[in-house]
Amino acid sequence: MEYLGIWESVYNPIFNYGEFAIIKSQAGLNSYKISVKDWVEKTNAIGLKATAGRYGGTYAHPDIAFEFGMWISPHFKIYLIKEFQRLKDEENDRLKLNWDLQRTLAKVNYQIHTDAIKENLIPEEITKQQSNFVYASEADLLNVALFGLPAKEWRDINPDKKGNVRDFTIIEQLVVLSNMESINALLIQQGLPQNDKLTQLNKVAMTQMRSLLDNKAILKKLKLKF
Repeated sequence: MEYLGIWESVYNPIFNYGEFAIIKSQAGLNSYKISVKDWVEKTNAIGLKATAGRYGGTYAHPDIAFEFGMWISPHFKIYLIKEFQRLKDEENDRLKLNWDLQRTLAKVNYQIHTDAIKENLIPEEITKQQSNFVYASEADLLNVALFGLPAKEWRDINPDKKGNVRDFTIIEQLVVLSNMESINALLIQQGLPQNDKLTQLNKVAMTQMRSLLDNKAILKKLKLKF
C-alpha cells in the first residue's frame, strides 16, 4: 500500500492524498478490505485498473506489476534483477561500441583535417621563373618563399582585406617567418644572389612548415603561448 501511494505521488498530479491517508491507516487490519475499483474511485489512482466483462480483469502499470511480483515471489525477484543486469550489460556494450566508433571517426576526421592543412599551408616549391624574378625588397622575397606571392599580388587578389598577407597568417607561419628572417640575414652577409636566396628560403619554409604541422606537441605549446 505504501508503494502504491508513493508511485501515485510521483506520476499522478490528481492523486487524493486525504483518502490515501485514511486507507493507509486501516491497511493491515483483519477487518479491512478494499477492491481495486474502490481504490481508484477514492484516490483517483492511475496505476491500477479493474475492468469487467469477458476480457476484463485487473491491470497494473509495469512498475507496480514488478513490485507486486517481487513481493509475492523471491524467485521472481531474483530473475527480474538478473534480467535487468543482463540488459544493462548489453546496453553498456552497445554504448562502448558507439564510443569506440566515435573515437575512430574522430581520428579519421582529424587525419583528413591534418592532410588538408598540409596541402594548403606547406609552401610549394617556387618555379624557375619566380627564382629568376628580381623582387624589390627582402620582405617580398620572404613572402614569395613562404606564401608563394609578393605583397602587391596578394593585395590585388584580396582587395576586400585590410593589411597585408602577414596579417592573415597562422601561428606556425609566423614562427617559420621569424626563422626565415634570421636565415636571410646570414644569406645576405654571404652575398648570395637573390634567386639563390629565394631557393634556399623556400626550402627552409617547406621543411619547417612540414615539421611543425607533423609535431602535435609543438603545435599545442605554440597555441598555448600565443
